[in-house]
Amino acid sequence: MRLINRNPDIVLRTVLVALPFALLLLAYALGSEARLAENPSDKLMPSLSKIGETAQRLLTEPDRRSERILFWHDTGASLIRLLLGVGISAALATILGLLIGLLPYVRATLAGFVAVISMIPPLAVLPILFIVFGLGELSKVVLIVVGILPFLIRDLSARVLEIPREMIVKAETLGASTFVIALRVALPQLLPRLIQAVRLSLGPAWLFLIAAEAIAAEQGLGYRIFLVRRFLAMDVILTYVIWITLLAFLMDLTLRKLSQRLFPWTQATL
Repeated sequence: MRLINRNPDIVLRTVLVALPFALLLLAYALGSEARLAENPSDKLMPSLSKIGETAQRLLTEPDRRSERILFWHDTGASLIRLLLGVGISAALATILGLLIGLLPYVRATLAGFVAVISMIPPLAVLPILFIVFGLGELSKVVLIVVGILPFLIRDLSARVLEIPREMIVKAETLGASTFVIALRVALPQLLPRLIQAVRLSLGPAWLFLIAAEAIAAEQGLGYRIFLVRRFLAMDVILTYVIWITLLAFLMDLTLRKLSQRLFPWTQATL
């Protein structure tokens, strides 16, 4: 049997999934042990036990000045910014994707514009956003929107254009208006693609959030990482990086399960 036709059973699949993580953990442990053997005060690669102790302290001990557990306070601030940015982008992309995909006049007006805008590096306009919107919460949310909205619009409008013309003609034959066609024909076809597009945009959204928080913020996961970097507190930085990775994974997993539950015919397995 060819390898392309062989599928691992559930036990082997579990082992294969865990294998890269185990190898990465082992490589880090060996590297950390080697560095600490040469220099016990080395801060660049703290031991796994040190990271665990730091994580326990960050998750449970309140700050002496504010009497708040800063780890959870930073998490809440970052998640609010991220969810606002992604939510606004998803809503706008759905509307504009439908308009560009369904209406030739709108497509002729906006398709090229969105394509050009999508080529602008979002981090390059970050200083402009800070000047226009200030250093508060709005500029951070706007950066996420600017960063992922053009991609979402292009992806969703392309999905609308892929809808078979026969479906639209049948709806027109039955007397459906443009609004009804958008709502009853195009939108149900678009929603599975929307979830997949949002999943793909989560990585860039986190990147833009961390960058904005690192430059101008008083709280947030990115702010805390760049605050402690001057002390070479790698145990704190790695704890926050691991936590951000876990949050991103859980968000992606939630969207994947939601897609499989609401739209099982798409067979979303990635």
